[in-house]
Amino acid sequence: MRHASVQVRGLMTKDEMDRYNGLMEVGGYLEEQNRHDLAHHVQTEIDILILPAIDRLKEKGRERDRENLRYMIDNGLLDEDDE
Repeated sequence: MRHASVQVRGLMTKDEMDRYNGLMEVGGYLEEQNRHDLAHHVQTEIDILILPAIDRLKEKGRERDRENLRYMIDNGLLDEDDE
């Protein structure tokens, strides 16, 4: 099973994290039983489950970029026209 990144897991809600941990446990068990055909379906569910957390991570990055831009403009490091 492929784990989500630490950054993504850090942005998951408690419910998402509980579901993620359960799915990882089931997927790991299926892999141990060499049922990779079924583990693939579990991995697909995990990939869908983490999408909202990935979107939250992207938004954090966009907000950080906006703050950096404001800082640079406010401190004369960049003209507003240079955006």
